[in-house]
Amino acid sequence: MTVVRLVGRVMLGLTGASARGSSWARRATALFGPAALVAVGYMDPGNWATDLAGGSAYGYRLLSVVLAASLLAIPVQILAARLGIASGRDLASCCREFYPRPVSLSLWLLAEIAIAACDLAELIGVALALNLLFGLPILAGVLIGAADAIFVLQLQNSGFSRLEAYVLALMAVIGACLGIEILWAPPDAAELFAGFIPHPEIIRDPAMLYLAIGIVGATVMPHNLYLQSWLVSRKVPADERAAIRTAAWTTTATLLLAFLVNGAILVVAAAAFHSVGRTDVADIRDAYALLTPLAGVVGASSLFAIALLASGVNATFTGTLAGQIVMEGFLELRMKPWRRRLITRLAAVVPTLFVIAYSGDGAIGGLLVLSQVLLSVQLPFALVPLLHFAGARRIMGDAIAPRWLLVTGWTIASALIVIDAKLVFYVIMPS
Repeated sequence: MTVVRLVGRVMLGLTGASARGSSWARRATALFGPAALVAVGYMDPGNWATDLAGGSAYGYRLLSVVLAASLLAIPVQILAARLGIASGRDLASCCREFYPRPVSLSLWLLAEIAIAACDLAELIGVALALNLLFGLPILAGVLIGAADAIFVLQLQNSGFSRLEAYVLALMAVIGACLGIEILWAPPDAAELFAGFIPHPEIIRDPAMLYLAIGIVGATVMPHNLYLQSWLVSRKVPADERAAIRTAAWTTTATLLLAFLVNGAILVVAAAAFHSVGRTDVADIRDAYALLTPLAGVVGASSLFAIALLASGVNATFTGTLAGQIVMEGFLELRMKPWRRRLITRLAAVVPTLFVIAYSGDGAIGGLLVLSQVLLSVQLPFALVPLLHFAGARRIMGDAIAPRWLLVTGWTIASALIVIDAKLVFYVIMPS
């Protein structure tokens, strides 16, 4: 952790700087931290599970889905930032204030399920990393991961600048580890670029569609919409329109960085496993065991596990904040952070322990992918209210979202609903 602390101090200096230059620089400094916190949710252990399974089974063909999901996330997160800046409210508060009580309570329950699914992925990711690096049993790793609330709360109490700095430091660790992995297991350039072209079989093949939806769910996560709208609503900007433009640029930049991380995971899986006929590597532990011998470099597996641990710990930060924001926004229920964290963790720990106890450690890979599919199915229930509020002048005032952005958002929501419905049909009526 010494390296993380060192990088964290550098990042703290950057995020806490006064930015004595232009007003744009000051706005960018203030909004880059929140955008980075949101981007963390786009590279959590759930992404590792879906990207690894996709790269191993189908090579680079699902790279187009990773790119599409990342590009679709940008206008959605920009809308969330715009809502927070223009209305001074977060998405959960808007739902409570402007929707009938039964509707807002239903949306709250769905949001809590999504956060629990996300928390489950974080727990499993941390547990797997600890198991691979130190040989700890998975059950012990799950319990250690569940006890991280103390560290998270300490960072929160130290101020958001320190939290943002550590998030950026861990992001740097993840990016460096994966960058080295790609150098050790270089991809085929022609196949890589071909992977950015969408394949019709993604829709026709139920197994491929299942993974594709998991990738979307792991990328565009419902709780991030609540999180970003709250992060930017905490301070009223002097220049609202300028703040909205700056938030759009910082959000785009950080989400493109997240795409590079997610794409790198899939590329490593395709280059190291699929290229040698190992299309069955869907479990993170299998990937760890095979990476060093297939890449032919000592330390490849360890770097892989270190990046996974950094990813799981990092995602904990956003899960903590999102859980607090959702409960306070929907219910106006002020609860001590440690109690709120305990409730969220228990909602994830109980099903995780149950599955491991009855199905064994081998079931956790499938559980990871399933959690991301559930997130994708939950996404429209957060996205549709966001689009509604962002297009309402009584809420947004003169900063109402432009028509092209709303049309883009509604198109994304419609496509997600159709794809999710198709998946449900496959589940109910398997061929």
